[in-house]
Amino acid sequence: MDTVIKVENLSKQYRIGAREGYRTFRETLVDAAKAPLQGLSKVFNRPSAVGGRSSSSDNTIWALKDISFEVKQGEVVGIIGRNGAGKSTLLKILSRITEPTEGRVELRGRVGSLLEVGTGFHPELTGHENIYLYGAILGMDRWEITRKFDEIVSFAELEKFIDTPVKKYSSGMYMRLAFAVAAHLEPEILLVDEVLAVGDAAFQKKCLGKMGQVSKEGRTVLFVSHNMQAVRQLCSRGLILRTGFLDLDGTAHQGVLNYLRTLPKADTHTSLETIISKLPPDPAFRLEGISLTQRGQPVTSQVLNGEPLKIEIGYQILQKTTGLRIFFDLCDSEDTLIFRSFHDEDQEGIPTVEPGSYVSSASIPADLLAPMPYELRIQAGIYNVRMCTPDQGVRIPIAVEATGRHNRAYVTDTPRGKLAIAIPWRTRRETS
Repeated sequence: MDTVIKVENLSKQYRIGAREGYRTFRETLVDAAKAPLQGLSKVFNRPSAVGGRSSSSDNTIWALKDISFEVKQGEVVGIIGRNGAGKSTLLKILSRITEPTEGRVELRGRVGSLLEVGTGFHPELTGHENIYLYGAILGMDRWEITRKFDEIVSFAELEKFIDTPVKKYSSGMYMRLAFAVAAHLEPEILLVDEVLAVGDAAFQKKCLGKMGQVSKEGRTVLFVSHNMQAVRQLCSRGLILRTGFLDLDGTAHQGVLNYLRTLPKADTHTSLETIISKLPPDPAFRLEGISLTQRGQPVTSQVLNGEPLKIEIGYQILQKTTGLRIFFDLCDSEDTLIFRSFHDEDQEGIPTVEPGSYVSSASIPADLLAPMPYELRIQAGIYNVRMCTPDQGVRIPIAVEATGRHNRAYVTDTPRGKLAIAIPWRTRRETS
C-alpha cells in the first residue's frame, strides 16, 4: 500500500497567553507566488509539505515534540491520549489550519476534516444553505454538493429542519449535519476529532458505520476519540500521544489497553476523594462523592459476588438542566463493556432537574458477576449535548470474589464467562 501521510520530527510550540497570528488572503497569495514548486505541490495533486522554525521562550509550551509516523492508504488509525496530549493540534496541522514550529508533513490526496462541531457554519443561514457553504469550505464544487444533497440530508436525519437557520439547532443537530457533509465529501484522507462525543447512541453507531465504509473503499481515516470502544471497533492501529510525545504506535487493542492503564484509578477511599476533587469543572454538574457498600459496610476493591453491591453517587446540579444522565459502565480487564446503567432509565420522558444537591443510587444484584477483575466507571452527561465527566469518568477497579453459594460441587472450576447469573434449572427422571 502507498504511504498517504508522512510525518517527520513534527513539533508545535505555543506561547502561553498569546493568540496565533493569521495571514491575510493577499499575503497567502504572495507567498504562494514566491514559493518553490514543492510548496505548490498540492495544486498539482502531489505530496504537499509544511514546515516551520523553532523558537525558544520561558513562556512557551510544546504541544507536540518530535512526532514521526507514516500512514498507509486505507488504514484507520485511532489517535489516543488524555486532554492536552496534542491530538487536536496534530489534526489541525494535518488539515493545514495551523503550521508546525518544526518538522514536516507530506499528504497525498484530498483531505476532509471534521475538527469542531459546526466549523464553517453561519448561524444566520439555513441548514440547506450551510451544506453548500460547508461543502465549499471542505473543497466540494457546487455540482458535487447538489448530487449528494439528498443523501447528506437523509444521513443527518434533518429533513424537517433543513430550511431552519442553524442558530436554532441543538449541538447534536449541528454535529449530525457537519458530519454528514464531511463524510460525503469522499476525500482520500478523512480527519475526525471527537465529534462522536455529541449525539445519541443510534447516530454514533451510524457515524462509525460510515467511517468503516469509508475505510473499506480504500480511503484513510485518522480518528481522535476518548471512546475506547469506538476506537477498538473502528481502528486497526493506535497512536498514543502523551504530553506532546508519541508514546506508542501499535495495534488499536494495544493502544487502548496502554492508554487505560495510564488513567487515574481509585483503589481506596482517600484516592477516590482525591480524584473527584481534581475533576475539571462543568457549568451544570459537580460530582461530590461516590460510595460502594455491601451488607451496609463500605467496600473498596474487594467485592463478594454473592451479595448486592450498592453504588451511591452524590452530586450538585448547578443550573437548571434538561437531559442530565448519571450512569456507570461495568467493564472487564480488557475494556469490554459488560453493561451500562443510567439513573433515569425508568423515566417516561426526558427530565429537567433544578439546581440543588442530589444522591442517585443503584444496586448490582447478587450472583451476577463471575469472580474476576472488573472496573466501574462513574460518569455523567447531558443527553445529546456533552459529557460532564472526562476520560471514562471516575474509574474504580473491583475484584469480585466467589462466595461459594453456587457451583458448590466444583468449587475449583474456572469461570467460563464474565457473568455468573444463577439461572434456575429443574431435572426430572423420566419413567418408562
